[in-house]
Amino acid sequence: MSKRSLNGTDFTAMVLAGAEQLQQHAEHVNSLNVFPVPDGDTGTNMNLTMNAGVAEITKGDSVSIGVMSGILSKGLLMGARGNSGVILSQLFRGFSRYAAPYEELNTLQFAAALQSGVDAAYKAVVKPVEGTILTVAKEAAKHAVYYARRANDIPELMAEVLSKAKEALAMTQEMLPVLKQVGVVDSGGQGLVYIYEGFMQYLSSGTTATGQVGYTAASTTSAPAVSPVAGSVPTLVVAPSYDAPLSAQAKLETEHIEFLYDMEFFINRHLGESNGQPFDEEKFEKALSVNGDSIIVIADEDIVKVHVHSKAPGEVLNLALQYGEITQIRILNMREQHRELLTAGMDVAPAPEWFAEIPAEPARTVEPSELPAHELAPHGFIAVSPGEGISNIFRSMGVDVVLSGGQTMNPSTEDFVNAVRSIAAESIYILPNNSNIILAAEQARELLEDERHVFVIPSKTIPQGIAAAFAFQEEENFGVNLENMAEAVTRVQSGQVTYAVRDTVLDEMEIKAGHYIGIHNSKIVATEEQLIPTCRELLSKMLGSVDEAVLVMMLTGSDSDPAETEELVSWIEQEYPGIDIEVHDGGQPIYSYLFSVES
Repeated sequence: MSKRSLNGTDFTAMVLAGAEQLQQHAEHVNSLNVFPVPDGDTGTNMNLTMNAGVAEITKGDSVSIGVMSGILSKGLLMGARGNSGVILSQLFRGFSRYAAPYEELNTLQFAAALQSGVDAAYKAVVKPVEGTILTVAKEAAKHAVYYARRANDIPELMAEVLSKAKEALAMTQEMLPVLKQVGVVDSGGQGLVYIYEGFMQYLSSGTTATGQVGYTAASTTSAPAVSPVAGSVPTLVVAPSYDAPLSAQAKLETEHIEFLYDMEFFINRHLGESNGQPFDEEKFEKALSVNGDSIIVIADEDIVKVHVHSKAPGEVLNLALQYGEITQIRILNMREQHRELLTAGMDVAPAPEWFAEIPAEPARTVEPSELPAHELAPHGFIAVSPGEGISNIFRSMGVDVVLSGGQTMNPSTEDFVNAVRSIAAESIYILPNNSNIILAAEQARELLEDERHVFVIPSKTIPQGIAAAFAFQEEENFGVNLENMAEAVTRVQSGQVTYAVRDTVLDEMEIKAGHYIGIHNSKIVATEEQLIPTCRELLSKMLGSVDEAVLVMMLTGSDSDPAETEELVSWIEQEYPGIDIEVHDGGQPIYSYLFSVES
């Protein structure tokens, strides 16, 4: 059917068709994982992310594409899981930003919205890698912008977009040699192509792939059955409180509040003596950190929002005056507040005005956001764990909230947001403990930057997360702790043992389906038919990669045999005398053992 423009109704139907197409092929997307492990989860993550968007957009009833794309974006943003899900949410977030003022989009505008989505996705990824979903989206949008100059029919343009996306998907093998080596295309790119196929299906016939105009999303709280742990739901598991937030003030010495002045203000670049001096956000934050911490600087065109705890408020204001006129100043003495609370015998502080949004114009009155009722403790922790034993380890180290998750059950952005809001702490550290979870944690941090000071420690494995939590020192400020935890992550060698789900050849290593594989950090280094020989080979590689190993930690999986664990311990003691060995019940599925080696 011919369409010269796209309104909110059509866009919603396209999204439903795209979601259905992706859902039907989620397991195929999972199977494209480069590693032949039983927990490939790209399809699962994209499907659950898309379902979260569908759940929101089906609540809307506007004919405006600006309104409906905004509703979709919100659902995708909060429901995003894994790197692929976060990137997908950013593609539609950028799309919705462009579409926001429009009731309908013509071909030129639709192409521009696709390009806006690509720009947002690339910006969200610190080190974009070509040959992934990013490349597929980029090439498709680039072609759309070119083709839209001579096309005024939306279905015709979408056909070109889909064709170019498929072409770019095929090229991912040439861009990432490992894809060609194992004979697959990029899984995230394939997922996006399925979504575009759904878009095209609706635009060409007015129905979805199954012939229906409507679509019912699968539950966003369950995943397709793709592995022994599929269907697991990331849930909040709140740890027992060792130092309850309500008693935090009584446990804190007043004189230990080092950066005692809590400052909030705006810099209006239109006013004052800025003398056209460009605002260098990184330089400004570095200058604030000399005598301060808990720094938030958000620049929005000509207004800069600043929050800092400082020893020297006068120096902070003088620094800010270089860039414009200071407005809406608030300075609180936190030592004074603390003394008053102790004198009054209070465990709960009266809520101060919270950090307001940047005003759209200087004269606008800003309403404060709601602050949690509890007085904030200095620090709080969130960790992601795939097994109850590992969760108990994190709890014993003082982690406040443990999110159940890992491969195939990545927590969503909303899971992290809810976890942060459940903790009454000023600075909150997130330990993702999986490379595929970091982007969702970062997205949550971005969403909460006006509410809390959230820091994501880039722990990619459980051993790294444990090492980072162990390096934390309660008496230190967040800057020192961030440095210590980041350094601890680099000291740990991580290993994991699971089994292969398909035959493949990777890095000249022939891997047979059903055989065990040992992964050192992010590389398969061992494969054997039996478990113990695989573990020995992996541990030999790990112990040989450090100058002087002093500790080996073993986290046993839910299917581990105690006799085999004892055999492994005896082998380590015999082959590497003098090394300390710790064995803990991890309880993780799929991975028989998780190992860490520290020097």
